[in-house]
Amino acid sequence: MPVNLPELDPSQLHPVAGVELGIASAGVKTPGRKDVLVMRLAEGARVAGVFTLNKFCAAPVRLCREHLAARGDIRALVVNTGNANAGTGLDGLARARRICDALAGQLAIQPGQVLPFSTGVILEPLPAEKIVNALPDALADLAPTHWAEAARAIMTTDVAPKAASRQVQIDGRTVTITGISKGAGMIHPNMATMLGYVATDAAISQAVLQKLAQWTADRSFNSITVDGDTSTNDSYILIATGAAGNAEITDEHSTGFTVLREALLDVAQTLAKAIIRDGEGATKFITVNVEGARSWDEAKAVGYAIARSPLIKTAFFASDPNLGRILCAIGYSAVDDLDVDQLEVWLGDVLVAERGGRAASYTEEQGKRVMKEAEIGITVKLNRGGVATTVWTCDFSYDYVKINADYRS
Repeated sequence: MPVNLPELDPSQLHPVAGVELGIASAGVKTPGRKDVLVMRLAEGARVAGVFTLNKFCAAPVRLCREHLAARGDIRALVVNTGNANAGTGLDGLARARRICDALAGQLAIQPGQVLPFSTGVILEPLPAEKIVNALPDALADLAPTHWAEAARAIMTTDVAPKAASRQVQIDGRTVTITGISKGAGMIHPNMATMLGYVATDAAISQAVLQKLAQWTADRSFNSITVDGDTSTNDSYILIATGAAGNAEITDEHSTGFTVLREALLDVAQTLAKAIIRDGEGATKFITVNVEGARSWDEAKAVGYAIARSPLIKTAFFASDPNLGRILCAIGYSAVDDLDVDQLEVWLGDVLVAERGGRAASYTEEQGKRVMKEAEIGITVKLNRGGVATTVWTCDFSYDYVKINADYRS
């Protein structure tokens, strides 16, 4: 079961003016399952995206990049689960275009105004006609309140749906931010096997929106790892409809920029952490803080080395304070001229290592006490600079192997 992931309360998800969501069943993988989502955006909405860096990126990722680069007036998104449409070559592109063409025709827009997304099994042909046939039902279901239903529709191996919503005041106007995400395995930057959609009714310029998409992604979806596998389909989309009526945010000095940025980050981090809490087979939620680095890249390198180590993750599953594995990971994290005699390692509130070795005050009993908790913090103080970052991960359990061994069955 997910680690301390609150049950989704649909009443807490605020509608975003200018965004409607409709769900339908195409039977892509499982007959009768709600597995298609359409999001219709009001005219004038702006859209920015951050996508996987996997060179074998899926056909829908290629089309999203193409459509976003070609025009700035995206009017619809369409998502299917059960099939990733990755590793499918030119045929996969043709099938994704078929879906964009069909949705565009039914909405009286251009195919280039549609962004397609897929998630599921790789290297299998996408049953495009099933998805096309489900589009009328999805359009008939369109409503601004269907965020919770949308969160469920995009799930694959997820145990629980993931959504978050916030409201802030800008220029005396109430600005709403609501988002959903999916992901539980094949999670590692850049990005993870995740889909994330965050929408706001704030008025934001296209340039600022894209910067905010990358900035929030780096501190949320690009700061999580379940298993070290970077997926072919990762997509994070940030939508701004402008319906709130605030003065357009055109740069970081605009009124409300900082308030909006922090609220967007809060939603993105909540969604990203939910993915880790629902990590395949997870029993522990682990926060890795790296402090005193010389650069962002250096801090991330240390954080990822710890967070993706199978030896560390299995030790946490067993509640075994075999903490030398953390020192080992720090040591191979490719940080130039790292002076291990200067760093400190903390497990929760317990100092574990300093001056290049085990802290004199540390006892095995202290380690066992912390390791038994469902939520555990690791802090590494490099003491060589002023940069800090955080990475979130989970443990490796027997169920992770079972889930992935049986994924296609």
